[in-house]
Amino acid sequence: MKLAGIHHVSAITADINKNHDFFTRILGMRLVKKSVNQDSPSTYHLFYADAEGTPGTDMTYFDIPMAGRTYPGVSSISNTGFRVKSEEALQFWERRLHDFGVPHDKIVERFGRKTLYFEDFEGSRMMLVVDDGKGIPFGKPWIKEEISAENAIVGLGPVTLTLKDPSATEQVLEHILGFVFIGSYPSVVTDAPDIKVYSTGDGEPAGEVHIETRKDLPRERPGRGSVHHVAFRIPNMEDYPKWEEMLRANGFTTSGLVDRHYFKAIYFREPNGVLFELSTDEPGFDTDEDLAKLGEKLALPPFLEPKRKEIEAKLRPLSIK
Repeated sequence: MKLAGIHHVSAITADINKNHDFFTRILGMRLVKKSVNQDSPSTYHLFYADAEGTPGTDMTYFDIPMAGRTYPGVSSISNTGFRVKSEEALQFWERRLHDFGVPHDKIVERFGRKTLYFEDFEGSRMMLVVDDGKGIPFGKPWIKEEISAENAIVGLGPVTLTLKDPSATEQVLEHILGFVFIGSYPSVVTDAPDIKVYSTGDGEPAGEVHIETRKDLPRERPGRGSVHHVAFRIPNMEDYPKWEEMLRANGFTTSGLVDRHYFKAIYFREPNGVLFELSTDEPGFDTDEDLAKLGEKLALPPFLEPKRKEIEAKLRPLSIK
């Protein structure tokens, strides 16, 4: 069995309307699914992705209006990467982020690639990274008036885990999930160890987990802007139950087989407490909506459909255009 890269990353927002504006208007991503948190259906769960909701391109947000601030630390997913096709595209984003007043650093090289760190209005820590296209294929660009196909975000890039002692997590990545250690690069933090890079699937940014060691930090206290979990791709349905069996055989407590309607999932925590998910590529976001109309209406999985009126009555209005 082999994972095919990153499937999605899910984070928390306390202002779903500003969150939607940031990802669709400023970052130019497509809202491919407007749904609810299936475990708490009185709140939204929004999915932003490429033009077709391709696995490996979607960043999702849980709507938690009362979420407090995040206190960064260890045992966390501390950064989410997004892929662009060229250095010219990265320079376009540097100008665009500046024009919209989005906090960002200068373009710097990480692991031999040009990158641009930035944050959203809630402090979500993100990074644009140039991908040469030799690994996991790009998603299909969602074309906006101000963002061309050549400049558009074309998928998720590496996720960074910040840990106090990464050794047990590295064992899980290599010996349970099948990642391969491919190198390291200097941390931007003075005297901190180099950041290690692990890869899966066809490699390059969309298949990478970066491990940052920070023995000087407390455990993260998550809140608005923090990442809830990262999901990795199971490329075929036949392997889905096999992953569950393998995880349990190796002593992990899992969620069991969870049907999220748009994909099937397995959740478990690795030794440092970070929540991992394994998700199938199928059936996809167009299972209940036409591809051309993704995200236009409130989509509910079949088990929640009988409660639609009750759910819609409890949801706050969304100022989505």
